[in-house]
Amino acid sequence: MQREPVTYTQYDTRAELERLERWSRLMDEKFLDPALGLLIPGFGDVLGSLFGLYGLLVARRIGAPPIVMARMLLNLTIDALIGAIPVAGAIGDFFFRAHLRNLALLRAREAEPQKAQPSDYFVVFGAALLFLLSLLLPLVLLAWLIALLFD
Repeated sequence: MQREPVTYTQYDTRAELERLERWSRLMDEKFLDPALGLLIPGFGDVLGSLFGLYGLLVARRIGAPPIVMARMLLNLTIDALIGAIPVAGAIGDFFFRAHLRNLALLRAREAEPQKAQPSDYFVVFGAALLFLLSLLLPLVLLAWLIALLFD
């Protein structure tokens, strides 16, 4: 059974984006995410990730293209990886503001909701390429170590 895509007319887009903006500013500009992470290690990251899922839900509701949602997920992944580093991750949260980045992606598509930008494809393709290269890196290092040990 195929579901019909959610369109802008089914939800109050402006209200959804304003609500998302308020929460994004609380998390990223009022530094709720890193502050909680410094008080209770890992808690800010969990809360930030859960809020990030809300951002993806809003994107889905307002009809953001899948490539934009993939880019939003990439921002959340980078934020989670930065946050996973003890102490330095909380400091990194002050600089990499994933929720505000995701809000900017949605605001940029507000006028043309179904149109993805070439930069969306470039970023997602680049991230996929880096991911594949990161999978190859341990194999290359292992081959280098074996060659070093047995030569």
